[in-house]
Amino acid sequence: MKNTNPRQLARFAAAIISGVILIILFILKLIIPLSINWFLVFAVPVIIFIAGYIVFYYYIENFIYRKIKLIYKTIYDTKSSQEEKPMKPKIAADSIDLAESEVNEWRKDTLKEQKKQRKLEKYRKEFLGNVFHELKTPIFNIQGYLETLNEGGLKDETINTRFLEKAIANVNRMAEIVDDLQMISNLEEGSFSLSEEKFDILKLLKDTIESLEIWAKGRNISLMIKEGCDKSFNVYADREMIHQVLNNLITNSIKYGKENGRTQIGLYDMNENVLVEVTDNGLGIDPKHLPRIFERFYRVDKDRSRELGGSGLGLSIVKHIIEAHNQTVNVRSTPGIGTTFGFTLKKV
Repeated sequence: MKNTNPRQLARFAAAIISGVILIILFILKLIIPLSINWFLVFAVPVIIFIAGYIVFYYYIENFIYRKIKLIYKTIYDTKSSQEEKPMKPKIAADSIDLAESEVNEWRKDTLKEQKKQRKLEKYRKEFLGNVFHELKTPIFNIQGYLETLNEGGLKDETINTRFLEKAIANVNRMAEIVDDLQMISNLEEGSFSLSEEKFDILKLLKDTIESLEIWAKGRNISLMIKEGCDKSFNVYADREMIHQVLNNLITNSIKYGKENGRTQIGLYDMNENVLVEVTDNGLGIDPKHLPRIFERFYRVDKDRSRELGGSGLGLSIVKHIIEAHNQTVNVRSTPGIGTTFGFTLKKV
């Protein structure tokens, strides 16, 4: 009786009670010579009970159960319209079981969706706030430089060229932020097609180091390929995108490296893949920041990060590019010792 629904229970009880009463009446009729009046006294309540049950049953069937079926159909149709694939109707003996099951599933799905929407709303607010803060500084800087030039500074040879250069630098920073946001958006939407090809990852790594070497020396940081990890590997990937990944990771290591520090890049054979690691001996990252390090605009040291420039989207772009190649990116760090970012590429 564990899975018996109310309607089935009512039918069962009515049948048992009616049967028992009729059997008792029949036995009494045979054993005890009852008058017709006494027989009617027993029989009439049974007839009334059965008639009442029939009326009650059809009331439930035609009114209550019809409403329950309507509730079930509404929930079922709503869920079906939200599914990418058409749902198959459930087959069950009773509408109450179906409605109860659908309501419970709907409640779980609704709670899950509400939690997801709250998370998205929080993310949206944080994202808009971050975009505002990132764009606010260059906009205010440009405004200040141009107002100064417009109020007479343009004729002052001691500041006119310098202020124009600063305004241009801030415009370039804004353009960089917009370009990076566009790239992330395209990668997330899948509208960015990778131009995958076979190339030598070691050669690309050397080219990237060469392009950043002068800047690194200006910050007293040495760039090098880790000893014993300079083997040539051919990989299959989008060369320009991987160049950007290497550029972003090495740039970050230079920005947040300590004076007279070093950045080492190593290549490791992982059978089907090649592991690329960028390691510095800088300040390191507190473990509490590591789960969010690849989020858009997330900065461990916000003041220092903005002072050093950049869009604040570099690591997020790295993550999206590597995942677009169906590969993985990770980070490990120890405060005061340094940080290592690693990613894999398909070896050919």
